[in-house]
Amino acid sequence: MSAFTPIRPAAPIPNRPAAGRQALDGVGPTARPLRAVDEKTEVIAITRATVQAAMEVLAGIRPVHQLARRLDPRCLATLQHRASLIRRELARSSSPSLARLHKNSVVRSVRLCEVAPGVYEASAVVVDDVRARAVAVRLERSKEVWRVTELVVG
Repeated sequence: MSAFTPIRPAAPIPNRPAAGRQALDGVGPTARPLRAVDEKTEVIAITRATVQAAMEVLAGIRPVHQLARRLDPRCLATLQHRASLIRRELARSSSPSLARLHKNSVVRSVRLCEVAPGVYEASAVVVDDVRARAVAVRLERSKEVWRVTELVVG
């Protein structure tokens, strides 16, 4: 009597190529190009994650250099400057509402618009402890990577 169950090869799934995994993961000769629906879903996810990370930078709980791969250098410098201004004002003031500014930020919704092939503009609604705010984002595809070229936090 054996204590294990032998592993048998799986039966082929109908309507799927023999090298099924290779065709699904985007590698190989039978790879399908990225569809528009998949691209929009990807851009929405990138926008949501980038806006959330930017709000955490402004709250002082995330270092700005973690966004260096996603933001272009000008956007990164602008975000870093705004975060340093917020930190300086917090050190100078004892306002309780200012201390809660940007804390516990949550991205509520993201809306997306394709401006040109490989260029999207998005708006996000972010709610924190003090208020709700709008964030505008422009994403451009360069070398198969999405980069944020504009980031405006309202």
